[in-house]
Amino acid sequence: MLGLIVKLFVCPITVAIAAFIFPNVNYANLWQPIVVGLILAVSAHMMELFILKKGTFWFSTVLDFIAATILVYVVSLFFATATVTFFGALLTSLLLSITELVQHNWLIKSERTQKSPT
Repeated sequence: MLGLIVKLFVCPITVAIAAFIFPNVNYANLWQPIVVGLILAVSAHMMELFILKKGTFWFSTVLDFIAATILVYVVSLFFATATVTFFGALLTSLLLSITELVQHNWLIKSERTQKSPT
């Protein structure tokens, strides 16, 4: 649960930073990268619940990168005033993947990825 809370802050901030530094990621309103970031946070958390554990660090990170690229590009198409190229989505996903590397490492080392037996 703590992983989700961290992602709910980190993902929107990262998408907003990407919109600020990359010329091919342009959102007309501040709420647009926040919405994209929140969608990314929830989807990344769901992927972590199902995939992330000891031994799947890189696999999970690569899947996060691919999913983030697709989500940033597709979700941004729903905003009439947003302009995000596919290359811009790749760059944004690269930034997000750097944050995911840190988060995945922290989650695995703190043993927060262990599933409780049901």
